[in-house]
Amino acid sequence: MEIKTALTYDDVLLVPKMSHIKSRSDVNTSTKLSRNISLNIPIVSSNMDTVTESKMAIAMARLGGIGIIHRFCSIEYQAKEVLRVKRHQSMIIRRPYVINPENTIKELRTKIKECGYSGFLVTDNENVELLGIITKRDYTFISDENIKVKDLMTSREKLITATNEITIDGAKEIFAKHKIEKLPIVDENFHIKGLVTKKDLVENFDDKLAVKDKNGRLLVGAAVGVNGDYMDRVDALVEAEVDIIDLDIAHGHSALEIEALKIIKAKYPNLEIMAGNIATAIAAKDLIEAGADCVKVGIGAGSICTTRITTGFGVPQLSAVMDVYPICKAYNIPMIADSGIKQPGDLVKALAAGADTVMLGGQLSGTEETPGPVINYNGRQYKISRGMASLTAALSRPGAKEDISKITPEGVEARVPYRGAVKDVIGKYIGGLRSGMSYGNAMTIKDLRDCEFVRITNSGMRESNSHDNEVL
Repeated sequence: MEIKTALTYDDVLLVPKMSHIKSRSDVNTSTKLSRNISLNIPIVSSNMDTVTESKMAIAMARLGGIGIIHRFCSIEYQAKEVLRVKRHQSMIIRRPYVINPENTIKELRTKIKECGYSGFLVTDNENVELLGIITKRDYTFISDENIKVKDLMTSREKLITATNEITIDGAKEIFAKHKIEKLPIVDENFHIKGLVTKKDLVENFDDKLAVKDKNGRLLVGAAVGVNGDYMDRVDALVEAEVDIIDLDIAHGHSALEIEALKIIKAKYPNLEIMAGNIATAIAAKDLIEAGADCVKVGIGAGSICTTRITTGFGVPQLSAVMDVYPICKAYNIPMIADSGIKQPGDLVKALAAGADTVMLGGQLSGTEETPGPVINYNGRQYKISRGMASLTAALSRPGAKEDISKITPEGVEARVPYRGAVKDVIGKYIGGLRSGMSYGNAMTIKDLRDCEFVRITNSGMRESNSHDNEVL
């Protein structure tokens, strides 16, 4: 039996080329995420429950990438997280949060905790006709929680409203003239058609890198499995207007995943689907022919993943990416290199090997935008990160009934240093990418694929790092 050698990022370097790039700021970092979705930076945040919920997804989309909201929660919770991203900023919020005038302030505050928004349109029982608006300034200092919304709201007779024909400049003029922060959109019968907020208007048009859908809303993805009620989850996510579904299982080259992919595509033919995880060319071919709009490559490469040690299966990440690339190129389907990225240079190598984007988990864990509190340990700050096949993750899944003695973990739970804002981490990686592109005379990410790899020894790897000094 012939045993091939498989390589990972530490085993190679890219050979510098004659460069005609005058400044690294001149290069173009945009790329394709899937068949019909483009990003401004080639980074996707992982669908781990210690990495991506709405806060991370919002930050990633505003930076030019995208976040994939994890599936290890109830269907309702995941759909609400998607909605939070889609509502975060847009020209017109088409489904604004509403409340009934007979609700009490106590009920209002409960809704605020659920959705994270402080202002509501007040509607009739059918949630159609605008009756008024209630905002933080109306109820902040109200101690009697039995007071009803109708007693504190601003009635529609006093409201400034607009119609669907409102333009950006027209909305700005209204906000400036009337010194308001929320502008309800209604028809001639005062039926609610949407809402424009001052905050959204500023953020939506000052964010040059942000990636958005055709309605000006931030892009967001969400993960689903392939067993049980996965179609109920897909239905809820589509209703929340998710942009891409991550059909995510540990071993994506399986009959279960292919069947689920076909079922989803049959019901939602225009829904973008990323399929994975895989590590071979034949797996990519099978998933693409089943309807995948992009494939996700990576088995056992994550910093908190132990699949290779537990099962004996996997392919070092660079070789896996290089093996899958010709298939993706032939079908014109983008590829995501999932995990194994430790430094900005690894991002450059992954893209040069054929990936269109990379998925980061471990390198984004510990940032301000990840779920979970900051904890103090021995005078330092940390957050918790865990693999989605770890013991604690398996036991905490919704409705989990696993017998702990029958669980074989394929991941670990770890304490990671608190890293501050995710924009600073992303800035480091995109800065490294821009520099790498200049070394490879690559004005675009696709140009990187013309670069040459060389294998290096352990001594070469040691030489690549800082050495023979005391780092300050």
